[in-house]
Amino acid sequence: MNETIRIFITGGTFDKEYDERTGRLFFKDSHLRQMLESGRCLAEVEIRTLMMIDSLDMDDDDRAVILSQCRKCPSERIVVTHGTDTMEHTARLLGEAITDKTVILTGAMIPFAFGSSDGLFNLGSALAFAQSLPHGVYVAMNGRCFRWDNVRKNRDRGVFEELD
Repeated sequence: MNETIRIFITGGTFDKEYDERTGRLFFKDSHLRQMLESGRCLAEVEIRTLMMIDSLDMDDDDRAVILSQCRKCPSERIVVTHGTDTMEHTARLLGEAITDKTVILTGAMIPFAFGSSDGLFNLGSALAFAQSLPHGVYVAMNGRCFRWDNVRKNRDRGVFEELD
């Protein structure tokens, strides 16, 4: 069994930057390596960037790429950084198709570059869940972990919660 955790980067608020001239958020480079350094991560990880997009712009083809990469990945432990707006949609697609690996989707409500982001905590939690949970697909946000078929983003409260 391959103990390395594969981290797939797909974009989302996690990796957004702020353009001071236009006031818009945009993608430049992923902050993931910096985040792992800041968190003093000692877990063995491999990082692959699949895409750098806002999850509201993610379509079925993008989700198919994520699914394909998760299936082909030699590691049984996978973390996917993802935008929070459609994270549960991707979790459902993966959850219906992947049963032989542990896949954790995580993201951030505030960009890491802002300094007050929840991203570092969410990434650390996702890595811990990836190492400790049985095979299946999960969403990890704000110290909580949800099964792929029992999660939604509550936009009014700005949190993820169980459906039940």
